[in-house]
Amino acid sequence: MSRAQVLTTARGTRPEAFGAIEWGLLASIALMWGSSFVFIDIALESSRPALIALVRIATGALAVGLLGRSRTRVAREDLPRIAVLGIVWMAVPLFLFPIAQDLGVASSTAGMINGAMPLFAAMFAAILLRRPPAPRQAGGLVIGFAGILLIFMPAAKVPETLLGAGLALFATVLYGLAANLTVPLQQRYGALPVVFRAQVVALIAILPFGLFALPESSPTAAAWASMAALGLFGTGLAFIAMSVLVGRAGATRGAVAIYFIPVVALILGVTLRNESVSGLSLAGVGLVLAGAWLTSRREVQR
Repeated sequence: MSRAQVLTTARGTRPEAFGAIEWGLLASIALMWGSSFVFIDIALESSRPALIALVRIATGALAVGLLGRSRTRVAREDLPRIAVLGIVWMAVPLFLFPIAQDLGVASSTAGMINGAMPLFAAMFAAILLRRPPAPRQAGGLVIGFAGILLIFMPAAKVPETLLGAGLALFATVLYGLAANLTVPLQQRYGALPVVFRAQVVALIAILPFGLFALPESSPTAAAWASMAALGLFGTGLAFIAMSVLVGRAGATRGAVAIYFIPVVALILGVTLRNESVSGLSLAGVGLVLAGAWLTSRREVQR
């Protein structure tokens, strides 16, 4: 199978404005992934990044694998696509974000950087579908990304976090690609078989790194609980919800859920980790919400 055949995407099955199902999926994704950065922070107090990635992926795969439909057969020709998805959506990003936070990137800042994912999802969608987003969605993406920049500006003044921020940004680029690769697979098989197989691939890829980090880690009860929450919610249920959302709305509009992650990460970072928030960041949150609303409106097919 050629690279062009592996890197494919498709339009969403529901171009209408978001309804109760889409907004419900969006809210659950934002809560689960927005809180994941705080859980990573807690786990990092006694565990190495690779162990955190290993435990959360293993827990997520176990949780999804217990659901009967996760083992539904998929066509052999789609296995390379799922393998790529396991690497770019799970193995690499779920390893890079703990490394970034271990290098000093605050949990709220990590969430803010992750909020740029819809821009990259739209970029890859335009490349793979050979068409730009509709004007309304493009405007929403631009407004939302302007909000992300405002949120990010205060954190960018700290030089020692630059490497970590770069790693988090690279992980976010991979998320944008993964959102597009997920669409045709979810439409063909549903979320469970795709997510479970991708998690198995990610688990195999991360296993050597996690085992190597085990002697350097002494997880506390709080760390184990945080990694379990990351696995069950952030790596299990959230990936299923995101797969369903992008299958229905397409990668560009489905990725709007990510715009709410910085909001959740900011609130939790302030209330649970005593992180400070600037006025620029609060203004950015307002732009993020406005951009999300525009992007979620009915998509005009061309």
